[in-house]
Amino acid sequence: MGRQRTWWQARRWRVALGVVLASLPVTAWGWWQAAHWAPDAAAFPVQGVVLGAADGAVDMRVLAATGARFAYLEASRGAGARDPLFARNLALGQAAGLRIGAIHRYDPCVPADMQAASFVTTVPRLPAMLPPAVALVKTAEGCADPLAATGLEGELTTFLNQIEHHTGSRALLAIDPAFAAQHPQAADLGRKLWVTSDWWQPDQPWTLWTANAAYRSEASDAPLRWVVAQP
Repeated sequence: MGRQRTWWQARRWRVALGVVLASLPVTAWGWWQAAHWAPDAAAFPVQGVVLGAADGAVDMRVLAATGARFAYLEASRGAGARDPLFARNLALGQAAGLRIGAIHRYDPCVPADMQAASFVTTVPRLPAMLPPAVALVKTAEGCADPLAATGLEGELTTFLNQIEHHTGSRALLAIDPAFAAQHPQAADLGRKLWVTSDWWQPDQPWTLWTANAAYRSEASDAPLRWVVAQP
């Protein structure tokens, strides 16, 4: 009996191993497809990327050659943090023929004037720049000032007005779901939206759509955030 059990266990193990090995090509193919997927260029002809220091030194010319038309660059965060690769990415992106936009990561715990000053001193006023984008991720619930949440709409409006005066165009808002849940008034500020929805077109109005947040490109060793613009 013991020998029969051993034989049966070995047979089950071989069967299980065979199933796993047989599924590996399918799994690998599915991963490759997901990592390299981008929306159909015929339906969405204007596509691009989001870049910041965490993405490293990306080859802008290769990006442009493989279908990117624009790049949104992380520029500033809160009152003083600036992306160390912003100037480099701006210069190389423009040299490669990409349209460039700048992103500010808004901090509801910091006065709007201070944040606007940080953005304005980081992002040059250039006529060819795309509209600025504001990432709303951090909520006000952790701020030292308990009134930060109640005054958020006014402070955010002040910030938007100041950076829009600097750039000459209205900002886009990229609102994180957690931020939207805490501060639903942010979606009612009259600005167009930047929505993230991997592999599925959003079911809400959008102007920019992050369609693949782990896109593999020849331009970079690391995955990139691939974005499309509303046609």
